[in-house]
Amino acid sequence: MLRAITTSFLMLTAGSLSAEEATETSKTTPSEIIFSGDGVDLSEFVWKNRPLVVFADSPEDPRFIQQMAFLNQGLDELRERDVIVLTDPNKGSGSALREQLHPRGFMLALIGKDGRIFLRKPLPWDVREITRAIDKLPTRQQEIRDRRGGS
Repeated sequence: MLRAITTSFLMLTAGSLSAEEATETSKTTPSEIIFSGDGVDLSEFVWKNRPLVVFADSPEDPRFIQQMAFLNQGLDELRERDVIVLTDPNKGSGSALREQLHPRGFMLALIGKDGRIFLRKPLPWDVREITRAIDKLPTRQQEIRDRRGGS
């Protein structure tokens, strides 16, 4: 049942979107922060968003399904940190993301606003772990200080 729901969800969000459309996050719905990674150039997100890229060899990979469930439970926390989720669950896609990040099977990759790869994980992470990692980034620390009015 969960597999059918997740597969249906992925099919709905599989449309390729431009970076400009991806950065619009006025409300938190899966379609506004979760996108297909097809045709995406990571350089379009530099200093705008923190891409979180989820790879798998198949949309039926249990790790991919679990990761997407984790992410859907924490959309507000991710949006607050300017995260966009890019998915590529097809090993043979030949996407630019696969060329840049070289995944082997399931992989979760977090890229900072500066465009550098911050972490790679071979297993699903829940949103709490992801947000803690993001909150340690220097750019995130500066964002927190700026919101508080500090220097």
